[in-house]
Amino acid sequence: MRVVADTNILISALMFGGLPGAFLDLALTQAFTLVTSPALLDELDEKLRLKFGITGMDADLIRAKLEKSAQVIVPRIALAIVADDPDDDRVLECALAGQANCIVSGDRHLLRLGAYDGIEIMNVRAFVDALDIGF
Repeated sequence: MRVVADTNILISALMFGGLPGAFLDLALTQAFTLVTSPALLDELDEKLRLKFGITGMDADLIRAKLEKSAQVIVPRIALAIVADDPDDDRVLECALAGQANCIVSGDRHLLRLGAYDGIEIMNVRAFVDALDIGF
């Protein structure tokens, strides 16, 4: 299974743990293939540094770990689907280019779509429940 995690899921995982943390642990142990892009990694890096005060060294380590564990793809398409939050289009672009089965997000704009081009969009609880691991 190929999964794109929205930046908000990764931030929740790294800063607060909980179910998003369990999701990230599953990704890092290759329970599924995490798919990401330079644009999504840049957004994560920016938010960790500016919003949460993570040091540059720690942010670099997090990025390196994700780049090693995930499949990093470079989308060759540009979408304009989510008018209320154009940054969400980067998630959709990554999912399309990375041939993802689903997107895991806590973002209301993406969740409202429900699916895009056959790619299901779900929250972290629905994803973990679908894996039937029992968190």
